[in-house]
Amino acid sequence: MDIQPLHTKADYKAALKVISALIDLDPQRFTPEGDRLEILGILVEAYEAEHYPIDPPDPIEAIKFRMDQQGLKPKDLEPMIGRRNRVYEVLSGKRKLTMAMVWKLHTGLGIPAESLIRQAA
Repeated sequence: MDIQPLHTKADYKAALKVISALIDLDPQRFTPEGDRLEILGILVEAYEAEHYPIDPPDPIEAIKFRMDQQGLKPKDLEPMIGRRNRVYEVLSGKRKLTMAMVWKLHTGLGIPAESLIRQAA
């Protein structure tokens, strides 16, 4: 197996082509092709993390997204944020999240704490 580190964009693109071909083959795990696919996937993931980082979402957008996913209404956030007027203040960006709110939203809705702690842009 001849696999090299991905140093350049050309290396990255070449690895993506090989990955695409291997995915089409749908190799079994623990086979030479499966191992090659796994290793190239790790290398591509590391390259993308370094060269194409993705910022966590805005905290309010993360909350609204989870509300949409779970069909929640602002009243459903009252146990985590407080009275309804406070919920609306948070959702409109007029009030910042406190650490207590962050913890309750994290545990109650499963939103990553890193996303909730991040300051809005």
